[in-house]
Formats: sequence, structure tokens, C-alpha cells
Amino acid sequence: MDLLKQSIKNEQIILDLRAQNPRTIFHQVIKTAVDRELIPSHLAEAVESALLSREEIAPTAIGHSVAIPHAYLDGLENPCVIFVRLARAVNLGAPDGIPTRFFFFMLGPSGDAGRHLDTLASVARLMSDDEFRYDATRARDRGELLRALDRYCDRTTTPTPATEEPLTGLEYTGRFAGGLMADIRRRAAVYASDFRDGMHRKCVSSSLFLFFALLTPAVTFGGVMAVQTGGQIGAVEMIVATAFCGIIYALFAGQPLIFLGGTGPLLVMTYILYQLCEDFGVPFLPGYAWVGIWSAIFILILAVTDASCLMRYFTRFTDEIFVVLISFIFIYEAIHWLVRVFQNSAESGQYDKPLFSLLLTLGTFFIATNLSRMRRSRLLRSNFREFLSDFGPTIAVLMMTLVTLWLRGIPLDALDVPSTFGTTNNRSWLVPFWEVPLWVPFAAIGPAFLVTVLIYLDQNITARLVNSPDHRLKKGVAYHLDLAIVGLLTGICSVLGLPWLVAATVRSLNHVRSLATMEEVVKPDGYKHERVLQVRENRVTGLVTALLIGGTLFLLPWLHFIPLAILYGLFLYMGVVSLVANQFFERLSLWLIDPALYPTTHYTRRVPISVIHKFTLLQMICLAVLWLVKVSVLGLLFPLFIALLIPVRLLAGRIFSENDLAALDAEEEPEEEEMHWAA
Repeated sequence: MDLLKQSIKNEQIILDLRAQNPRTIFHQVIKTAVDRELIPSHLAEAVESALLSREEIAPTAIGHSVAIPHAYLDGLENPCVIFVRLARAVNLGAPDGIPTRFFFFMLGPSGDAGRHLDTLASVARLMSDDEFRYDATRARDRGELLRALDRYCDRTTTPTPATEEPLTGLEYTGRFAGGLMADIRRRAAVYASDFRDGMHRKCVSSSLFLFFALLTPAVTFGGVMAVQTGGQIGAVEMIVATAFCGIIYALFAGQPLIFLGGTGPLLVMTYILYQLCEDFGVPFLPGYAWVGIWSAIFILILAVTDASCLMRYFTRFTDEIFVVLISFIFIYEAIHWLVRVFQNSAESGQYDKPLFSLLLTLGTFFIATNLSRMRRSRLLRSNFREFLSDFGPTIAVLMMTLVTLWLRGIPLDALDVPSTFGTTNNRSWLVPFWEVPLWVPFAAIGPAFLVTVLIYLDQNITARLVNSPDHRLKKGVAYHLDLAIVGLLTGICSVLGLPWLVAATVRSLNHVRSLATMEEVVKPDGYKHERVLQVRENRVTGLVTALLIGGTLFLLPWLHFIPLAILYGLFLYMGVVSLVANQFFERLSLWLIDPALYPTTHYTRRVPISVIHKFTLLQMICLAVLWLVKVSVLGLLFPLFIALLIPVRLLAGRIFSENDLAALDAEEEPEEEEMHWAA
């Protein structure tokens, strides 16, 4: 490592070399080395010939986008390492199938190969580090490359100092508001960088995509809520709540990658509460306000008593079930809407509207999906591929909207929003929650308990998923702070007659994905999957998206030009994208694959196939029970059934061995299959 660091300090580096084959690469590197007096000019041809001969025997690409060409000849006095980064990666036949972009040329006198063995091992370990590889890709000069190398050395050689604060954010402190204060200190240290890191093109594309991703459920849930609450809470209230809560959360919450939004379970709870108010002759909005006030108090109590530490009993087992459930809800809503459009057109026998709606929905889905994959394509230049990949969902919405404007002859269902700003039933914004019988505030405690459980679980499970080790976030967690912010917002929304919002799982995971730099990993058996290299953690995308949502209140008439079919296509995209990266869904697919062709993963290597299927079946049963509870009259108890996943997981320890559970329920996927060459 010392030789490598010294080489970088001596400017033995070539950044963004433009060459597309080994012969050209080697020739340009040797020419540059001669110009910089790293090797004698009379040995240039011999060194180049030695490098090409070695490459013909066996490719020097070792994987992870790295190649280590080497040559040892008499006349080369001192060993040296030359670091080269290509402007565009080339395919050199690496064992993992990833095109090569980084070269470490090792040159020296005959018999000096032994001195380079330590450097060779250091390079292998260095380039297997995802964070350094990301930094090396973005480095603009020698200084940034050296700082990236120093950070790598600090991570791998400096022991983690013992601190009083919990490292995971889920340990019980035993102090009043101990976890809350630790969250504030942890996130305050990176608060300024949250805004600096948001000044990037990727954040622009993320904000535009998420604007449509949040606007669709806001209007949809708002429209459904208007029907279920007798028009007392509707689309405008949902848009106002999404914008207001989004701004406050982006500015003050601990984990700004989380998005707040309306969810199906909270919608069910609101509807049940409306029915209870109708049965007891209580005005809905005042009763709703008291339930929300009590819920806010309970949530704040949970935040200051470190109650979020209970989330450490949730594992990948429960997280995966919850993600698949929410993803299925998004996919189901999109398909259900299309089916309803076809059914409504069946009576008239005119199918131009449903067929065009189907075309727009699937068109939006396929365009967004394929453009998002452009980063791995061979077409176009790398910068343009990055642009199309980042802006894929936004481009899909704009293209399909232009198609509808071009084919105006077919009537389509558009966003159902009012043309002017105001409450749905023209009430005042402040709810007169004091104008209720004396018993109502006390009776509201019971429903408030169930609302609190639901918000607590929904918020914290989503936070666990966003903070997953697989996402490689660096700025720390803030479970207690986030819960406290949601509690305050719940109280404010209640007295203003706005819908309750909580962390929206699918929208938050898509937020993380839109800000992530991904790498495709190819296993020896050809199985491919994507891995996160780095996520641009910031507050700007959440803030800008919330401001854009709020801005639609001034453009309500224009929203009628966006067909629902396009937005439901975005629903379908978000649901499917969330499923693809889910290990539970991956194991479900094994039921349809020839066992001889199973991918080589850490759990298929360690766990018998029959045990894998039993574990997946258990998760499938839990998922089915949650779905049935959600759509049945037991919907009010939905949060309690989510909590029951914990004892189910604990009981699984009696069915499966400890070693099998350790592989199937691991917090982070082991990388030893990808690291074998770096040993």
C-alpha cells in the first residue's frame, strides 16, 4: 500500500485515458511513462511487448473493473506502479463479467516480482471496497484520489472507538430522551452536508421522478378518502398535508431519505373512525382531531422513552414481508384500476378508452423500466446513458403525456382534483375540536392507541428498510427523532383536518434507489444482480419534491391534462422495482426454476433447498394473512397483526436450525463469493 500511495503522490497516474483495446491502452501508458521519465525511452518497446505477451497468455483483468498488467525487465532500475482510469470501460474478459476501467501497471527489474506481491494483494483488497471504487471513479485529480485512499486506510486499519452513543441507533439508553438527543447530535454533524450533497444532477432527476410518484397517491388516496369521509377530507387536504409535512420533515427529520405519505392501512383506520363517529352521532372532524391529538401524545412518549429500540427484534424476515405487501398494494391498485376501466366500458361496447389506457399504463411502465436500465447498456455515450437512467421515469411520464395530447379524440380519466384551492366541503381549516361532548376526548384514547401502533410500526419498519446495510448509508440513523417529528405532524394535521401521514415504504425505497449509484454483479454461474455502491444522502430532493407538490395547488386546472393511466403506470413501476431487489421475491422465483440452474447465492450454498422453500413458504403464509386482514372487517387490527410477525420469527427458531436462519435472515448479504480473487 505504501508503494501505491507513493506512486499517486508522485503523479504516476493517468485519469480518463481514451482508449478501447489493450494494445492502444498499453501504448499510450508506456508513452506517458517515458515522457514522465518513469521508464527509459530505449526500453519502451520492450516493456510494451512484454505487457502484450503477458496479456495474450491470460487476461490480467481480475474483476471489479480492475486489471493489473505487469512486466519485469533488465534495465528497469526501480519498481513502480502506474494507476490508470479509462474514460470508458472496456471488456477484457474479467471473471465477473464487469468491463474494466481501472489499471494498475506494475513495472520493475527482473526478479523483482516478489516485491510487488504485497502491492498486488493490497490492490485486490482496495478495489474490492465499493466505497473506494466509487470515489476513484469520481476523483478529478491526484488530491481527491489520495484522500479516497486515506479514507480507505482509515476504514480498514483504524479501530472503531468506543462511544457512549449507540452505533445502530436501536440500543436502549436508559435516559429520558437519550436516544432522541443522540439522534439530534448525530445528524446535526452532517446537516450542512445534507444540503451540499443535494447540489447534483442526480438530485434533480430524483426530485422530478418523485414529484409524480408522490402526486399520484396523494390525489388517489385523497379521492378515496373524500368518498369514505363524506367529503370532509379530500384530495386538496391530502396535497396540502403531503407538501406541508414533506417540507417540515425534509428540514428537521433525521433521515431525510424517508418520504411521508398516505398509506392504505391509515386510510382504513380513518374510514373505520368515520363510521364510529356516525354510529355515535359525533361530528367526524372533531372526533378525528381528538384521536389524532392523543396519538401525537402517545407517539411523542414513545420517542422520548427510546421505544424505537424494540425494532431490533424485527429482522429481514419481517422487513421482506412488509416490502412485498406494500409493493403488491401498488401493483394491485394499478391492475385493479385498469380492470375497472374495462368493466365500465363493457356496457357500451366501446373499448377505445380502456385499450388506450392500457397502452399508456404499460407504455409508462416499460419506458421507465428500460430507461432506468440504460446505465448498463452498450448504446450511446456513458454520460447520456447516465442521464437517461436518472431521468427515466420522468421521461416516461412526459412522453406518454405528449401521446395523449397528440391523440385527443379518445376521452381518458384524468386526475380528479378541484379547479380552485379550498377545503373539500368549504369548511374552515381549523377544526373546532372543543365543540364535542365531554366524553369524546376520553373515548378517543382507545382508537388512538391502535393508530399509534400502526404509525409506530409503519414509520420504524420503513426506516429500517431505508437504513438497511445493503444501501451503504454513511450519515447515521435517527429512529427516535423521526418518530418525534411524525408525532408532532400528526397532532398538527389532526387539528387542521388534514390526513395523517407516515413513512411511505415504496416511495421511500424508490427515493433511495433514485439517488443510488448501482453496480451490476455477475456471479460465476452467470447470475446477475445489482448492488448499491453509494447513495447521495441529502435533504434537497425531499424539500424540492414537497415544494413541487405544494406548487400544484396553484396549477390545479392543469393537472387535468395528466391521465390517470400514466400515473398508474408509475404505480406499477414503483411496485415492480421494489420487488426486484427483495430476497423474499428472489426465493419465491426459485419455485419456478430448475434446481440444477439455481443461482449461486450465500443461502443456496449454505442451506438445503428444502429448508429454503419451507422458510419462503412461512413468509408467504404470513403475507397472505396480512393481506386477508387488510381487506377484511379486521382491518382495524392490521397493525397488531404486523406486530405478530415478531413472535412468528422467534418461533421459527424452533423449526429451523440456527445456522440456516443466520444465512436466510442475514441483515446484509455476505460478499465472500465475490471476494475469492482478493484473498
